[in-house]
Amino acid sequence: MCSVTDRVINTMLSMQRYPWEQRVCAQALYEYGRDDLWIPMAYDAVKRMGQDGRLAMIGGEPAVSDPASCGEICIRAYEKTKDPFFKHGADCMLDYLLNAAPRTEDGIICHNNVSFEEGFSPYQLWVDGIYMVPPFLAAMGMVEEAWIQILGYRKYLYDDECNLFYHIYDVEQKRFVRKKHWATGNGWALLGLLRVMEEADCTSISGPAKQCRECFLELLNGMLNYRLEDGRFRDILDDETSFIDGTSAMMVSAAIFRAAFDGILSDDLCDKASRAIGTVSGTIDEYGLLRQVCGCPDFQSEGTSAEAQAAYIMANAWRNKYYKRNT
Repeated sequence: MCSVTDRVINTMLSMQRYPWEQRVCAQALYEYGRDDLWIPMAYDAVKRMGQDGRLAMIGGEPAVSDPASCGEICIRAYEKTKDPFFKHGADCMLDYLLNAAPRTEDGIICHNNVSFEEGFSPYQLWVDGIYMVPPFLAAMGMVEEAWIQILGYRKYLYDDECNLFYHIYDVEQKRFVRKKHWATGNGWALLGLLRVMEEADCTSISGPAKQCRECFLELLNGMLNYRLEDGRFRDILDDETSFIDGTSAMMVSAAIFRAAFDGILSDDLCDKASRAIGTVSGTIDEYGLLRQVCGCPDFQSEGTSAEAQAAYIMANAWRNKYYKRNT
């Protein structure tokens, strides 16, 4: 009989995926130890690479930072298999970021090459991008550039009053496109910061590692201030009328267990993270779909999504690793 997580995996693999979804689903399977699944997904990301080097370009033509998220699974596949096919994909993606991707005047890589909102410019930063670009740059040995990108997101999107990120800012227009503390977006940022911190810890560059750790802990505490009794969050963290979201809870739980595994957090948060996983497990339907999550395609209403499935897998992967080592 399949476990709940196996059912979630099977359902996730049946879902259509944009570039960022291909990556986060493959990343979840990488963290869960399913080499039989994530390596073929990395392969397909390279096979579906655009002529300009952007990975997994199916239905993501406006995307700039989302395809970059697939770069890390490609370099991990190369490390695992030694097949230069994967290294080629990662190198092409990096070349696009460094030499072709649109940037703000101060060098921060834009999220898309168009604006989806009338009256705004394409020079926008989305908080999602903290997960999409900096971890890949760090995995490719560019830790300092990864930190520069994070600083740009903090400059334009960070709310110092509550230690949370806003969602979307138009740098050219100097105004917010979406000035909301989106829970899933802050979850993306939390996981992205953790990945860059781990890569920085593996180098002799101490500055970014220390600074990423401080940002990670600050953001985590900011999010936990809005955690509900059952461990979940509202879709807009500080809006009591917003619907309850399980994706962000799984992102936070994955981050807590991973950080505790790395020795960055004390163990006392793990019980609460485990409780959140239990809550979300109760929302999984007979088909393996997570319900009561922020839903695609617009991610502004309750529904279902591939990234919700992936976040649940990540949370369970790191919970398993943590308890296996500590029992």
